[in-house]
Amino acid sequence: MNKLTVLISCPDQVGLVTTITRILAAHQLNIIAMREFVDEANKAFFTRIACTGDFDQTDQLTEKLLESLPDRANVDIIKKQEKQIAILVTKEYHCLAEILIKNQFKTLGANVQCVIGNYEGLRDLTQKLGIPYFYVSHENKDKPQFESQIKQIINEYEVDYIVLAKFMRILSADFVKDYAGKIVNIHHSFLPAFIGANPYKQAFERGVKIIGATAHFVTDNLDEGPIITQHTTHVDHNFGVKEIVRAGKENEKKVLLDALELIFEDRVFVSGNKTVVFR
Repeated sequence: MNKLTVLISCPDQVGLVTTITRILAAHQLNIIAMREFVDEANKAFFTRIACTGDFDQTDQLTEKLLESLPDRANVDIIKKQEKQIAILVTKEYHCLAEILIKNQFKTLGANVQCVIGNYEGLRDLTQKLGIPYFYVSHENKDKPQFESQIKQIINEYEVDYIVLAKFMRILSADFVKDYAGKIVNIHHSFLPAFIGANPYKQAFERGVKIIGATAHFVTDNLDEGPIITQHTTHVDHNFGVKEIVRAGKENEKKVLLDALELIFEDRVFVSGNKTVVFR
């Protein structure tokens, strides 16, 4: 029995669910889960369908769906297989460690192909868990040269997604374009209030009562790409800077792993600068 995930987005119209399910049944596919959403403001339809069946001719199924759906429909039929990822890091270990541990015990839902860092500090952690680590310094290089070296490493692998696990270099528009829709990042949710260094210290000094983190796809607009998921924690006067930083890192780990799980299970549609997420 094959397991297939069918992802469809298209202009909304009456009878789409009936049309889609009829075609899947005609191809002897059994629907085991189906979620759909209509964006009424933009008259757009989204669905994620999990199917089983003895069926390998996905091209024919895709063609039949496209023939029957409205113009500008997008159909993606995905056979169950683990995604392949590369991770970019700088100095902080907490997000990387969380990903590598889950990768080690086969609970990530993806395979980490390599880790690329612009410092050497996370090499030992990475290599102890059997993952190749590549050091690419940013010093004394212009951005095109630095990014070209990173691309060369990434392109040696068949990578589905690039995860920025506290990678602290701003990527160029050209780099983002080369991997459009494939780069996932996180940032603290204080933006735009606390910009620059030590945001958690700034938050402490301001006396904030909620701290949070956001996971999003990377676009040309810094930290403004489509949001995948967010997480917050309440803090109070008992929290010093260290406690706020610790809570902030827990948020960052949680929100990144949550976003990656959703992505690896093909539960995220990008629609403009928003996402539709089927949990």
